[in-house]
Amino acid sequence: MRGGLWRIAEMCARCAAATTGCRVLDTAPPPARTAPAGTGQAAGKPGAQRDPSDGTVGHGAAAVFSDHGPSPAAGAASAPTSVPRARADSPRVSRRAKRWGKIAQRIVPHDLQPDVLRMELIELGDAFRAYQQRTEPDLALLAGLHERKARAFAWWAEVSGDGALRHEAKRAEKAAQTTREMHANRGGQTAGDTTGGNQPAVGDKAGGNQQGVERLLTRPQGVHARAVLDYVAAHSPHPEVEVRLAVLMLTLRAARAGTGNVTGQDLIGWLQDDAERVLGRLVSGGWLRLPGTVAEVMASRPEDPTEVTVPTLLPEQPRPFTFGKTTRARISGRAQKVVGDRKIRMKKLGAATRLLALYTAAHARPDDRLGRAEDGGLHLDQAAAFTALPPEEIAEHAGLLITADWLAEADTAGDRLRGQLAERVLPLGGLL
Repeated sequence: MRGGLWRIAEMCARCAAATTGCRVLDTAPPPARTAPAGTGQAAGKPGAQRDPSDGTVGHGAAAVFSDHGPSPAAGAASAPTSVPRARADSPRVSRRAKRWGKIAQRIVPHDLQPDVLRMELIELGDAFRAYQQRTEPDLALLAGLHERKARAFAWWAEVSGDGALRHEAKRAEKAAQTTREMHANRGGQTAGDTTGGNQPAVGDKAGGNQQGVERLLTRPQGVHARAVLDYVAAHSPHPEVEVRLAVLMLTLRAARAGTGNVTGQDLIGWLQDDAERVLGRLVSGGWLRLPGTVAEVMASRPEDPTEVTVPTLLPEQPRPFTFGKTTRARISGRAQKVVGDRKIRMKKLGAATRLLALYTAAHARPDDRLGRAEDGGLHLDQAAAFTALPPEEIAEHAGLLITADWLAEADTAGDRLRGQLAERVLPLGGLL
């Protein structure tokens, strides 16, 4: 192989067969054994003699082993000892053997120095391609990959003097920050969220059951969550339930600055097959602005989200909300958990049922019963106004939430929705 480095080593036939990439040059004769007289010289003459003056081997010589015996391949009288065939190279190239790779549409030069930088870039390219094959996003993992890419490209730019690489490093750093914010939106967590009354509340159910339930929201944050629900019910541009759900989730993303990041996976998770149609309706009605087309937003992925704008929430407009960054992330993350709940998705419950799930969780008392004690439950007309359903249909959707183990029980006698959250969703209670 031209330009390659070969190492010659003496080993047994079994080791040679088990060594990847090994090529057998020659074989030594078998050990001397008791043999009939006259057979000791049957191996023939060696193909070349060593020149004692300079220690070199003449042209056409075969390999000579440490027992100083001649190579049987050079003789004519005896056949070489048979050895197992060497195994073919594994298709999986080792880290040491892989000299080049590709990342962000760039070829990593095979001679890039230092070697540790070259290997980091190659591994990162492989890691990004492996991430793209995942069936479920892992935003924490993706943020880590972007951070590694930012560091590696900054180093690459330093050693090569290429300004484009430095620009790519800054883009990766921004992508890492964006991905971390999206992860916070989905999980309701923010870095450093340990002070200022941001710790989850711990409540006890009446009667001594479920002691020490850790709530995702504090009671003040629960108040803010209900304020967002009321705002969406009053300012949704269309009464259709799918539009109402999209407006709620996008409002939570853009509540602080009027802009927020969203991906096609987010929209499909919220609205399934209606996502593109609903997004188009919000854009055509002027409620939402996109930097590109609806199709481009639907095609966006977690590693490259789309920043959308809600004009009514821009800073120059009257501010409908007073909460800070941490509270916004927690409320948005909690809503994402409700809408993306595994059992709700398995039951394929629609937008109206998901809205009712959000409403019931936000209006549960510390004992996880629905509504304030003095009201005797939730007002059906208020629940219907939020979910864009007729009051008489609330009972049907409450029954669907029971089948999804979201509500433990529900009753719509009179003009109230009475019930209790199921045990598995207690941390999502809004703490009236």
